[in-house]
Amino acid sequence: MILLAVFFLCFFSSYSASVKGHTTGLSLNNDRLYKLTYSTEVFLDRGKGQLQDSVGYRISSNVDVVLLWRNPDGDDDQLIQITITDVNVENVNQQRGEKSIFKGKNTPKIIGKENLEAMQRPMLLHLIRGKVKEFYSYENEPVAIENLKRGLASLFQMQLSSGTTNEVDISGDCKVTYQAQQDKVVKIKALDMCKIERPGFTTASQVLGVTVKATSVTNYKIEDSFVTAVLAEETRAFVLNFLQSISGKIVSKQKLELKTTEAGPRMIPGKQVATVVKAMDSKYTAIPIVGQVFQSVCKGCPSLAEHWQSIRKHMQPDNLSNTEAARSFLAFIQHLRTAKREDILQILKTEKKEVLPQLVDAVTSAQTPDSLDAILDFLDFKSDSSVLLQERFLYACGFASHPDEELLRTLISKFKGSFGSNDIRESVMIIMGALVKKLCQTDGCKLKAVVEAKKLILGGLEKPEKKEDITMYLLALKNALLPEGIPLLLKYAEAGEGPVSHLAITTLQRYDVSFITDEVKKTLNRIYHQNRKVHEKTVRTTAAAVLLKNNPSYMDVKNILLSIGELPKEMNKYMLTIIQDILRFEMPASKMVRRVLKEMVAHNYDRFAKSGSSSAYTGYIERSPRAASTYSLDILYSGSGILRRSNLNIFQHIGKAELHGSQVVLEAQGLEGLIAATPDEGEENLDSYAGMSAILFDVQLRPVTFFSGYSDLMSKMLSASGDPISVVKGLILLIDHSQELQLQSGLKANMKVQGGLAIDISGAMEFSLWYRESKTRVKNRVAVVITSDITVDSSFVKAGLETRAESEAGLEFISTVQFSQYPFLVCMQMDRAEAPFRQFETKYERLSTGKGYVSQKRKESLIAGCELPLHQENSEMCNVVFAPPSETNSGGWF
Repeated sequence: MILLAVFFLCFFSSYSASVKGHTTGLSLNNDRLYKLTYSTEVFLDRGKGQLQDSVGYRISSNVDVVLLWRNPDGDDDQLIQITITDVNVENVNQQRGEKSIFKGKNTPKIIGKENLEAMQRPMLLHLIRGKVKEFYSYENEPVAIENLKRGLASLFQMQLSSGTTNEVDISGDCKVTYQAQQDKVVKIKALDMCKIERPGFTTASQVLGVTVKATSVTNYKIEDSFVTAVLAEETRAFVLNFLQSISGKIVSKQKLELKTTEAGPRMIPGKQVATVVKAMDSKYTAIPIVGQVFQSVCKGCPSLAEHWQSIRKHMQPDNLSNTEAARSFLAFIQHLRTAKREDILQILKTEKKEVLPQLVDAVTSAQTPDSLDAILDFLDFKSDSSVLLQERFLYACGFASHPDEELLRTLISKFKGSFGSNDIRESVMIIMGALVKKLCQTDGCKLKAVVEAKKLILGGLEKPEKKEDITMYLLALKNALLPEGIPLLLKYAEAGEGPVSHLAITTLQRYDVSFITDEVKKTLNRIYHQNRKVHEKTVRTTAAAVLLKNNPSYMDVKNILLSIGELPKEMNKYMLTIIQDILRFEMPASKMVRRVLKEMVAHNYDRFAKSGSSSAYTGYIERSPRAASTYSLDILYSGSGILRRSNLNIFQHIGKAELHGSQVVLEAQGLEGLIAATPDEGEENLDSYAGMSAILFDVQLRPVTFFSGYSDLMSKMLSASGDPISVVKGLILLIDHSQELQLQSGLKANMKVQGGLAIDISGAMEFSLWYRESKTRVKNRVAVVITSDITVDSSFVKAGLETRAESEAGLEFISTVQFSQYPFLVCMQMDRAEAPFRQFETKYERLSTGKGYVSQKRKESLIAGCELPLHQENSEMCNVVFAPPSETNSGGWF
């Protein structure tokens, strides 16, 4: 009885999980002609799902299907013929009316006579157990038309039982799941797992990246082992992670309905399908069912040289703060990616000096073999006459959105050669570190060039040929962030001289928390508490910052708190404000700090009432439930009131992902002699020095020196104009996503998202012995443009959606110190300029013959300027709207 029950259950489950019938896939009856209607339609919008706001088109036709041959040895081995007739093309949005691009045009004129003939030629499909074995069509048919036929043919591939399997169809080799019940079958295709060769790339950064989602569901209604209705829907959507107004969605639908059956031709006898195909027409040939790539010809498009001449005026140095420069930069990159080496090189050789740096930015950012060959032929690294162009090339390499091994191999080769400028040699090594990190992020750590670059960086630190090279290799490691470099960093952090020790610890500061082990923390504790040697204030405070950022232990926090009061005066105040900033901003270490502060020995008036002017502050620039932009500024002064270090950081956070947008560090030392002041402990013998270092979009750049040595200092002071020194200036390709999609209907889709910016970061330090005053200034100016473009192309009609967002912004920090008395007076102000924000949307439909429909929308808003708080006493200041920095008099003495 139990055995009978088990048998019944097995039978029932088998029955309920499959469609009635004796075959595993679709089966046609002998000598019957199946007449069906078929349509495929596509529409594009920004994800709102409102048909009236979309653009797109519909291709409809009649379809005849007949069974040509069935294997005498098995019903599940069939050859069917599919013929498309009565083709029509129309708008998917019927409200277009008189504006329809198809109005007054017949089908041959829309599609083209040759295309229509090819579309209506019969195709053959060899099915075994419901799966496509071969797809037969005629040779030399237009690829775009063949793809439309593949899209229809792929609908006939299915199985009548539930389960998960892999299938090869127009979308590639895909994982599909079938859900069968009674007379219905649902087919779900995992599009994101389909294996198909298509050109494309994306940005590795999650913050700057694009999230793409794809779904595909096909519903079959079955009767007598054949379809009576098929409805397939595929969606492709994208959104830019940090600016969700840059988005788009493609919806592609296919509909196949059985209208009637009638008497059809008799089956062709034979045991081999190849014989039957040859008997039908010897011109038939087996071609892949997977969709193939085709390129639409651009009619009337300008040449590369013509395009450059049309945008050249926007690339003048004085125009780089305008969005037009960034917009032209992005458009020219797209053209460069299809250009030949000779054409690119010709423009480089004939361009004038003032515009060449911007042209180098664009050519390098194109990231194609032809553009790389052209720029390498143009630049001569053995000469010191084009240092600016060489550096712009290297910076563009560092910011590359999708670098390949060849680019890194090129820089390795250059590094082993000779240089006209040592600064360029250092920049090559530093940028090599950035490329190593980016290639490792895309699973390229084992590439030969990456392995060789790692050896150069680590080998240079283990056995440097020159003492001066240590800084260069540390900066390269600061970009590469190699886990195997941590022991070397610990050695230089603890035993190195002041600047080297400080650089080694700032490199550790960029590593993920998982790499800051107990061994690393022991070394940092020894440095901060000076257990083995005396260290400069900058070294000790940075060591403490790394400890407090990376899951500090109870004793780590307690010992740091207990040290406050025993430190030099300004360092006391600095460490105190660091602790207060952690508590106020609710940083991860705040819980541990609060635990320690429950002890009176750590939390008392004597410790928390230390005076001084050094400070640390973290605040929000923008904040939303899913994202935030933060800034932090910490300033450390010497006991005599001269700036020791200022550190301004801007971060972008999305979820758990983080992007170090920028860091500008101003450093000075050994200036006490100018005002006859006494240096702090451990800093008695420091040479006079001032300089600036910058990180931009997670890439450490080569530091800039204002002066080095007392004689250089005096000459600079006597000849100083107060003009800022540029740290980085140029055009940067920040966001770069390109994806070619094969829609299962046979249409080709493209998704492109680009973000470019024109940036100028400069800084200045001024000293006045007469007024006993010092002033530092850091200025950020940026014009940013982000564009997206999604298109669906059939070769004879194209629909597209373009969106664009752009803004021009500025951020200026000024710090003024009067050290004529103690306590000295400090005025700090950081102003965010008023920024216009513009958004554009363009939708279009266009025939290959030229007729088109265009719809445009525009929206503008103004982001108010404000003064960002820089210390805890004025933490509400950003609620007040200020004029742009050039007009504001805000700021205060304290």
